[in-house]
Amino acid sequence: MTWQRRINGALVSFTGVQLTRVRPAAQSSSPASPAPPAAAPEELVRPPADPRADRLLVAPVFIMSPVRSGSTLLRSILNAHPDLHAPHELHVRRLTVGFGTSLARKAMEALGHNQADLEHMLWDRVLHRELVRSGKRTIVDKTPANAFAYARIAACWPDARYIFLLRHPASIAASWYEADPVKRTREEAAADALRYMKAVQRARKALTGLTVRYEDLTAEPEKTTRAICDFLQLEWEPGMLAYGEQKVVQKGLGDWSDKIRSGTVQPGRDLPGPDEIPDLLKPICRSWGYLPEEESR
Repeated sequence: MTWQRRINGALVSFTGVQLTRVRPAAQSSSPASPAPPAAAPEELVRPPADPRADRLLVAPVFIMSPVRSGSTLLRSILNAHPDLHAPHELHVRRLTVGFGTSLARKAMEALGHNQADLEHMLWDRVLHRELVRSGKRTIVDKTPANAFAYARIAACWPDARYIFLLRHPASIAASWYEADPVKRTREEAAADALRYMKAVQRARKALTGLTVRYEDLTAEPEKTTRAICDFLQLEWEPGMLAYGEQKVVQKGLGDWSDKIRSGTVQPGRDLPGPDEIPDLLKPICRSWGYLPEEESR
């Protein structure tokens, strides 16, 4: 018996504690769960090498909007069109892939795929399956957080189309606060909502698309939806204005208000006056045309 065993035996006798050597992870004989994959570095993000082979979706539509800007209303209206499938928020940008082993990574690299390529294929497959199951021609994704990943979305689908949905920033902040007053103060709601607004602003500068205002959508729904259909090269459908019960609306995956569930376009809230706009939001209000220059100072 070695001295290590004698000491360990004494510990067991007097304390009931036994020392056990822990093998390093690389030497362990039991299978270990692979570490979560790291986000794909920006330099690895690129368009599909062969769009016809690498992508199943054709010209998907993305609504780029801040939280609480009316995106659930807009997607419900679009979903009522016979050619458009606009389901709940899909959050595909959060879907990642992992290689598991270095051999798997080398095998994929030999085929010309890096991690970002494989993630884009996964995103495309998930959206394409959802579209096929709907029986329609074009899918619409309205996840607000997509604005933070506009560059990757544009790289994934070079033929994607974009609708930028804006709303008065102070109304967005107020609605975001009212969605969960316990979770965030009014000041915190304004600051958090501003992150989304700035992301949408960056996307608008980088991408080509149609800008729609929530206030126009609720005040003149027919005129606004006709403009959207023209942009998407679709015939306008009167049924879009009476979109009816949307079974895909689920709590936690978009707005859950009575206005949305009414099945028709309802008037929006009154616009806030200049004195009701938090100072934090005045620059973006001015940039989006909701606040005249002289009233922003």
